[in-house]
Amino acid sequence: MDLELPAGFTDLLQEFTVQVLQEKPDDIIEFAASYFMKLKLKEKRSKDGSKGKSKGVNFQGGEMNGDGSSDDEEDEDFEPPKNRYARRQSVCAEPLNPDSDEDENPIVYPKTDDQRLRLNEAIRNILLFKNVAPEQLSEVLDAMFEKKVQPGDHVIDQGDDGDNFYVIDSGVYEIYVKIDGKDKMVGVYNEKGSFGELALMYNTPRAATIIATSKGILWALDRNTFRRILLKAAAKKRKVHEALLESVPMLKEITEYERMNLADALQSRKFKDGECVIQQGNEADCMYFVESGVASIRIRKQDDPTQEVELTQCSKGGYFGELALVTHKPRAASVYSVGDLVCAVLDVHAFERLLGPCMDILKRNIDGYEEQLDKLGISHAELR
Repeated sequence: MDLELPAGFTDLLQEFTVQVLQEKPDDIIEFAASYFMKLKLKEKRSKDGSKGKSKGVNFQGGEMNGDGSSDDEEDEDFEPPKNRYARRQSVCAEPLNPDSDEDENPIVYPKTDDQRLRLNEAIRNILLFKNVAPEQLSEVLDAMFEKKVQPGDHVIDQGDDGDNFYVIDSGVYEIYVKIDGKDKMVGVYNEKGSFGELALMYNTPRAATIIATSKGILWALDRNTFRRILLKAAAKKRKVHEALLESVPMLKEITEYERMNLADALQSRKFKDGECVIQQGNEADCMYFVESGVASIRIRKQDDPTQEVELTQCSKGGYFGELALVTHKPRAASVYSVGDLVCAVLDVHAFERLLGPCMDILKRNIDGYEEQLDKLGISHAELR
């Protein structure tokens, strides 16, 4: 099935991207929530025909009065940011079929051991590469080529068609966006990061200009390889996680759209036999859905904390780690892998944002845990 973008999505994404580049928020999720909530409010008021005094918007937290003071209690009209640079009248993304197994001749740029080592280090913390299987990642690395830049070089220019995705090996790069006909610097990449993916993902013009301010090295990936491997990997990852979530009884409460968003937020993580997944007493930062394998849930004995007793086991379609996120307390039990274990991990921020409809069910699960502890003669005061 080909993937098609809904009408207006490209323009909306470009406008949001410009705001991100300008504001450089510390919490991108909070920023996005505030941005789209205010945009929705503006749209609603436009339909209702309401009018009011306009105020500026501080996306980091509330609206700003003309004197710079904040007024969060009074809802005012919000003027959505305009996309001030020229763009195509219509944009159509190239269809992408995640089920296609088209066999294309892979591109290979030979690399020295030092180059491959630097490239591996450069991509280590880039989210786009986290959904790619090892064999596909090797193909991506083979297809990337080194590009050296000098101070003043324009790597990409706002409004141009996208040709490559770039990963920074070294150097400093300034980000410029044209506002009211003038180029304004809205951010800096300093020795790390990546850019250029949006134009390739959505077949849109470049949303900003990137200029090198020092000597540097970039790793570039051409448009076709980027779409064929990275986007297809992301689409297949979503499909796998959606199928997993459909098998979780608790998630019958959420809509198909909510399940899709939840699938996008999951990240697969592998554990070897006997590896500790969760340690009792630690702070909680995520929950887990079992993709394959078995997880053993254990709790320390009260009379001998060096010994643990198994409460239960969790297999495919099961989940664990949610208790501490619901109660906001340290982990109440430890979890170990039994054989090879693969889990889909949901971080605490996505948990609070996406599992609201299931919160009552999660809270009721505490009673089930208490019954298990009662049978074992273990105190469960820490669960409340």
